[in-house]
Amino acid sequence: MLYAKKNPHGGTTDKRIKLDLSASVNPLGPPQSVVRAVREAAADIYRYPDPGCADLVRAIAEEEKVPESFVLCGNGAAELIYSFCAALGRAKVLLPVPAFSEYEEALRAFGADIRFFSLPEEDFFDPDESLAEALAKERPAALFLCRPSNPAGRLADRQLVLRLAEICDELGCFLFLDECFIDLCEEPGSFAPQLYEHPFLVILKAFTKTWAMAGLRLGYCLSSDPELLGKMSRTIQPWNVSAPAQAAGIAALKEEGYRERSRALIGKERKRLEQALSSLGLAPVPSCANYILFRGPEDLAERLYALGVAVRDCADMRGLGPGWFRTAVGLPEDNDVLIKALSGICGGRADD
Repeated sequence: MLYAKKNPHGGTTDKRIKLDLSASVNPLGPPQSVVRAVREAAADIYRYPDPGCADLVRAIAEEEKVPESFVLCGNGAAELIYSFCAALGRAKVLLPVPAFSEYEEALRAFGADIRFFSLPEEDFFDPDESLAEALAKERPAALFLCRPSNPAGRLADRQLVLRLAEICDELGCFLFLDECFIDLCEEPGSFAPQLYEHPFLVILKAFTKTWAMAGLRLGYCLSSDPELLGKMSRTIQPWNVSAPAQAAGIAALKEEGYRERSRALIGKERKRLEQALSSLGLAPVPSCANYILFRGPEDLAERLYALGVAVRDCADMRGLGPGWFRTAVGLPEDNDVLIKALSGICGGRADD
């Protein structure tokens, strides 16, 4: 639990909230095969789970087309972020912002020397060649990059990412590439195949968003560096991935067509939401993901909350500040509720 600390992320258990769009989870919900797998695994909860996650690792390796030795499973992506930062220790790290706030939290927890790199708002917070120049100049031990970016939902140029990976290889610097939302993008394109060519590339993925399994906590890390994965593993407690979570992950990877259906729905609804936000003067950042970053009145989240609707207030995100918000892309009926609420607050009517 969070002790004496406010939840710094989206997601709420407040019963007054009827529509929670503050957490960007697949709006289709978990596949029924995943729910069944959890129920069946519950019958054996008197046993310890496999500490090596052998069956799950095998399924992930097959899915990603990498050796099993490249895979490390975690209790959600967050655990792996912390274990990676623990492996880095007090090293210098280059962190482009705005970004998922847990990177900074984890880095500070282990005493890292953080060098922030501000991404340009006028370019929708997309990294460009100036990031490569900063990387070559700073010579850090690691560079953090999120693709699609969180909270902006942007896909960094593929050639730029490859260029960054090359520089990292030359410097002996890890490129920590967060791909937790990549499977819900119209252009999924993971960099997992590049693990063979780039020994300092580390890829983070999670079942949380794609398979709507946030409550189970399941993520994984991919790297061709056994020494790094060994260091990360030594900071993780035994039995960190529960038996129901392992079973759910295996079931999810057997699903056919679920990701394609999810991308089709999200793509259609995201465009509709972006048009509605624009018509209300809320300035959305064009997104490729299942969430949208936008500007609005500074009290917008509070006013929506009063109406039973939650969005992510990004005022606490480094590189953003008051007046920035992120909403998940929901089901059509959920998006209708959000658009109606925003129209009432902003004094206008969103075009259909």
